[in-house]
Amino acid sequence: MARRTTAPSRPGGQAPFWLISLLTLALALPLGWLVPSPALAAVDVAKQVLIGADYHGQDLRGGTFNLTNLRDADLSGSDLQGASLFGAKLQDADLSNTNLREATLDSAVFNGTDLTNAVLEDAFAFNTKFTDVIIDGADFTNVPLRGDALKALCAVAGGTNPVTGRRTRDTLGCS
Repeated sequence: MARRTTAPSRPGGQAPFWLISLLTLALALPLGWLVPSPALAAVDVAKQVLIGADYHGQDLRGGTFNLTNLRDADLSGSDLQGASLFGAKLQDADLSNTNLREATLDSAVFNGTDLTNAVLEDAFAFNTKFTDVIIDGADFTNVPLRGDALKALCAVAGGTNPVTGRRTRDTLGCS
């Protein structure tokens, strides 16, 4: 009887099991080394005194400014989407042209704060104090506010937000 010197052929020309296993393993390995990591982690300056700090035009998405004193700070043109400013003191701060979408502003103090053309869509600001603020062109879409804060904001509301195209009074639901 003659001996075979070649491997038996597989039905349908399938690859050997060990090759399929190797390819499956290679595809299952994490590819994290191919994806670049972010240059900077979200800023965390909770409970700091940052009077007069200059953060204008910066990417501060997801940053933490809880209980931070930001009096006279310049945050104009910054991206603060998803940032937490819980209990922050923002007296006379410049937040004009900022993206505050989905930010936590609860218990923050906005006294003399400039929010011109800021987008606060879906921010949480129920217990936020607004006194002598400038809100021309600010967008408050879906922002929960206490009745007294809403009344004070409607008294000074005007303009249309250049990013969203929404009138400030409409976003506040002013009558």
